[in-house]
Amino acid sequence: ACDDAVTVVLPVRSDDSANFTEGKVRVVLSNTYERNPIARRECIRIQGWSCAVCEFNFEHAYGDLGEKYIHVHHLIPIASIGQEYQIDPAKDLVPICPNCHAMIHRRDPPLAVEELRRIIRSNK
Repeated sequence: ACDDAVTVVLPVRSDDSANFTEGKVRVVLSNTYERNPIARRECIRIQGWSCAVCEFNFEHAYGDLGEKYIHVHHLIPIASIGQEYQIDPAKDLVPICPNCHAMIHRRDPPLAVEELRRIIRSNK
């Protein structure tokens, strides 16, 4: 007799799982906070087009397609301030690739740039 039996579990498919509906329109009311495009440009002028966390550079990876592409992250979330305020692009903003930006915002409050850098290093 073989003691190395393998159990295979297959997902159960219900009758209505073959129909996935999307695209329903719904009205949503929310607050948005203005970003200053001049502050964004100044942040990038000072800090460059590479991600402050992982150093990814879209132009280096994608050539012309990736030229001048990067997200800009507010070190202090605008929503937490809740009002207009003066921003210093050199101290309050950092260029970050979309993947790192998404990972930073997976926590509430958002992860610090250095904390995400440490997480990336520890998982290599």
